[in-house]
Amino acid sequence: MSKSSDSSRWVLWLAGAVALVLLAMIAGHFLMGGRFMWGDMPHDRALSARGQAAYGEYCAACHGADLRGTRQGPPFIHKVYEPSHHGDEAFYRAAANGVRAHHWRFGDMPPVAGVSRDELRAIIAYVREQQRRHGID
Repeated sequence: MSKSSDSSRWVLWLAGAVALVLLAMIAGHFLMGGRFMWGDMPHDRALSARGQAAYGEYCAACHGADLRGTRQGPPFIHKVYEPSHHGDEAFYRAAANGVRAHHWRFGDMPPVAGVSRDELRAIIAYVREQQRRHGID
């Protein structure tokens, strides 16, 4: 055999092996319900801690200190708020513009005065971390 045919076979074998590994990873991802195979999404614990404090300041009065809602607002520990239904951008828009009631009977949510986009990023990180802890992802 020539050296070029040996090289071609090696390249084809390597490409096939890589393709099989990728297929296995993709299949594993979907078999696990879309969760990352290596655990929860990576996140910044410091960001989440800042988010917990900001959540307490801006959100807890209506959505509950434990994210389970109150008589004034709905729970974030609920499938309705999973990322595939209410993505992160929905949280940014809700805080900036308010939200017309559409899932719950709490009335419309007014805009949140004084909260910055950076604080919202931290709040969202905290909410998503808590949702993952409760099996919502």
